[in-house]
Amino acid sequence: MDLKQKTYLLVTGASRGIGREFAQQLSQRIEALGSVVVLLGRSQPLLEETKDTILKQNPELSVHTFALELATAKAEDFARILKDSQVSSGDFQRAIVIHNAGTVGDTSKRAREIGDTEYLQEYFHTNVSSAIALNCEFMRTFAGIPKLVVNLSTLAAIAPISSMAHYCTVKAAREMYFRVLATEETAPDTLVLNYAPGMIDTQMTVQVQREAHDPAVVAMFREQRESKTMLTTAQTTQRFLQVLAAQRFQSGDHVDYRDPVET
Repeated sequence: MDLKQKTYLLVTGASRGIGREFAQQLSQRIEALGSVVVLLGRSQPLLEETKDTILKQNPELSVHTFALELATAKAEDFARILKDSQVSSGDFQRAIVIHNAGTVGDTSKRAREIGDTEYLQEYFHTNVSSAIALNCEFMRTFAGIPKLVVNLSTLAAIAPISSMAHYCTVKAAREMYFRVLATEETAPDTLVLNYAPGMIDTQMTVQVQREAHDPAVVAMFREQRESKTMLTTAQTTQRFLQVLAAQRFQSGDHVDYRDPVET
């Protein structure tokens, strides 16, 4: 895949972690003049930090930041962001959306203990409904140009992990949505990728290690962190870029960091 094009790039969860790294690395590879980078996240100050880093590397880029709480975000919020951040969809050669934002949920509870419907509604809205709503507006806005739709997936989307019933459930739902999207959007200029970035040293894995009810899961996270075998955000982003460069995946595929990348 040739990323050196005039691109509309939107990254959710861009204020820190993988989202920030994806935004920074992709911004270095797209055509600077005429491209637009949109950063979504909860913290405006952290989004501005990401923006500043991007502009230091590529001052010709147009970078927009939008602080948004996904637990309450609606389709019209995403429609407004897309409208406010781009001149015309016809100005771009490709549109890319990275659905990265997400939360791990309450890992202290067993699956049989999850019953708070208010919490579940908010959690599903944050992690599933908001991503679907954003994607709907993205697909409508950029209907006429090539698109790359990336869902930041995980092993937890396809395999059960003790202590992570909330996370496994929403990740499985998200992955299936994007697989259906790929099945329906058969035009060769629309690509959907479910990318599982591996176990990363981020605040999310720190939270799981601190709060998980299953001692085996806590020990697994602690061992990987202490042995420094957890991946960095830079490592997994580099692998993602290799996956795009090789472009051996079929639209809708689940590609894991550990999968071999053919070039």
